[in-house]
Amino acid sequence: MTIDLSMPGSSGLLDDVGGKKHMNFFSNRYVLALTGAAGIGGFLFGYDTGVISGALLYIRDDFPAVRDNYFLQETIVSMALVGAIIGAAGGGWINDTYGRRKSTLVADMLFALGSLVMCAAGGPYILILGRLLVGLGVGIASVTAPVYIAEAAPSEIRGGLVSTNVLMITGGQFFSYLINLGFTEVPGTWRWMLGVAAVPAILQFVLMLFLPESPRWLFWKDEKAKAISVLEKIYDSDRLEEEVELLASSSMHEFQSDGTGSYLDIFKSKELRLAFFAGAGLQAFQQFTGINTVMYYSPTIVQMAGFTSNKLALLLSLIVAGMNAAGTIVGIYLIDRCGRRRLALTSLAGVVVSLAILAMAFILQSSSDICSNALNGACQGALGWFAVAGLALYIAFFSPGMGPVPWAVNSEIYPEAYRGMCGGMSATVNWVSNLIVAQTFLSIVGLVGTGLTFLIIAGIAVLAFIFVALYVPETKGLSFEQVELLWKERAWGNQGNRQSLLGAAP
Repeated sequence: MTIDLSMPGSSGLLDDVGGKKHMNFFSNRYVLALTGAAGIGGFLFGYDTGVISGALLYIRDDFPAVRDNYFLQETIVSMALVGAIIGAAGGGWINDTYGRRKSTLVADMLFALGSLVMCAAGGPYILILGRLLVGLGVGIASVTAPVYIAEAAPSEIRGGLVSTNVLMITGGQFFSYLINLGFTEVPGTWRWMLGVAAVPAILQFVLMLFLPESPRWLFWKDEKAKAISVLEKIYDSDRLEEEVELLASSSMHEFQSDGTGSYLDIFKSKELRLAFFAGAGLQAFQQFTGINTVMYYSPTIVQMAGFTSNKLALLLSLIVAGMNAAGTIVGIYLIDRCGRRRLALTSLAGVVVSLAILAMAFILQSSSDICSNALNGACQGALGWFAVAGLALYIAFFSPGMGPVPWAVNSEIYPEAYRGMCGGMSATVNWVSNLIVAQTFLSIVGLVGTGLTFLIIAGIAVLAFIFVALYVPETKGLSFEQVELLWKERAWGNQGNRQSLLGAAP
């Protein structure tokens, strides 16, 4: 049986290429339902990271102990990131041991409990506890949702479906800004902002009670009948037979290797090391190329550019969040057409250019010689808009590529026995990098200036481009089994694996 790696066409529900039927993005409503339900975790992920920026303004008003204590304010914001680091680190083990579905249910309980604790908090320390609980849920969800979606998705649309989870993250951030604006005149402002997150968490919990476990996890745990009953809702009879054969072959290999994985194995196996290096590297570079610098501090950056009005800064920040969500939709369309690697490289090239524009705008703005005294105000205003244009260009390039690609790649490059663990470790790298960026950006700006700070981030983006070019292979349209062969070839240079990858009978 030959495995055809051609991409699906754009017409019809199913395209017949080389004798094999391919699905397009909207072919199967059942797969879309699974994706939508799992994606609620991504929405909560995005909402929680975005809502605190507005809520903190009103928390300071209600709690005098917070108002003049910057450390306490930073702790309230960053405790969710600390929780996310812990949740992501443990979430991989929970995923592999108890399954993707139960992991989602645990994340929802933590989300709902944390949101209600924050809503009812009588003091800052109870609020910090609630932020920690929500962060734990965010961390587990950041591991679970991409893996659950990827394992239910046909290989030819897997990237787009996993990227839908990233759309939910960016959509959650955008929605959080709208909620912040909507509750500004409501009594108990910040309590509503933080407490409303319990609603989608409870909704997802109820939905997941009626949805199945990942078919790949079921097959791996030797619950083949349950796995096949799920696959029957995804594939037609011809494709079903092929997918079951691939799963059986993969499971046999896993069982021959004891069917269990340990964290130590990841560093003992050369192919696993290479895969984890590529996946974790993508997650680190996603953060160090500045996305959450922009998302957390966009109002501050806008004000640094010379727009002192709080209202204008918030409005421009809302536009930035909207562009981030819109760009992710473009990424969903492109990721299974252009491929993960090409999309990431194009994205990073644009990020370097836009960061250079941002840096130049701030450097020129800080130069007293560039504008004559008579025209200084108009000149500074023009440079301010130049900086805003660089910010918009940054989002336009980042969001379709380096936004979804790291999550898509990490959901598909690891073997079944290690997918949860490696995905959890990689997500932990993402959250640690996120925390470093969030805690250091303003300090670096204070030390070297805004323009030079963006030049440093541009230099990191150049390193990210080189990293992707050298270490991240293309996985577009490949089955999980083919991806395993790809890493074995990279590790050991086995040309026979390459022939299998290109279409030899499995």
